[in-house]
Amino acid sequence: MSPEENKAVVRRFIEAYNARDLSVFDDLVVPDYADHTHNQVGREPFRQLFSLAFGAFPDWHEHIEEMIAEGDTVWVRVTATGTHTGAWSLSGVPIPPTGRKLAMEMVFIWRLENGRLAEGREVDDSTEFLRQLGLVDYTERGKKVFGAEG
Repeated sequence: MSPEENKAVVRRFIEAYNARDLSVFDDLVVPDYADHTHNQVGREPFRQLFSLAFGAFPDWHEHIEEMIAEGDTVWVRVTATGTHTGAWSLSGVPIPPTGRKLAMEMVFIWRLENGRLAEGREVDDSTEFLRQLGLVDYTERGKKVFGAEG
């Protein structure tokens, strides 16, 4: 498939994600999908991550800022926003809903095979995500250096 066709697949995937439509997984994700960020293989574990995210952040939305494709690889930068109102866990530790609104920039790198996502990586600022949830905070010195509020 052409880079433009691959971009269209990624756009369709993100639009379905924003619409909470997990039915597209069978059409857009290969059965042995390799998720390098979460170190898992398989379409079902990948689908489960989305289900968990929908429960914890029911209003999560990813706005595509830019997309670049070359060969069978697509890079997409999104601005993601959401409110933590549901159950969630981090490394198996339950995190009760905080009610906090989050905003973060994320980059996804996907390799496609025959019009389907075959493997992917996510790049984001996990520390900032955890700070916005109230799970980590800057030290007093860090607050001065970065001008950050707790």
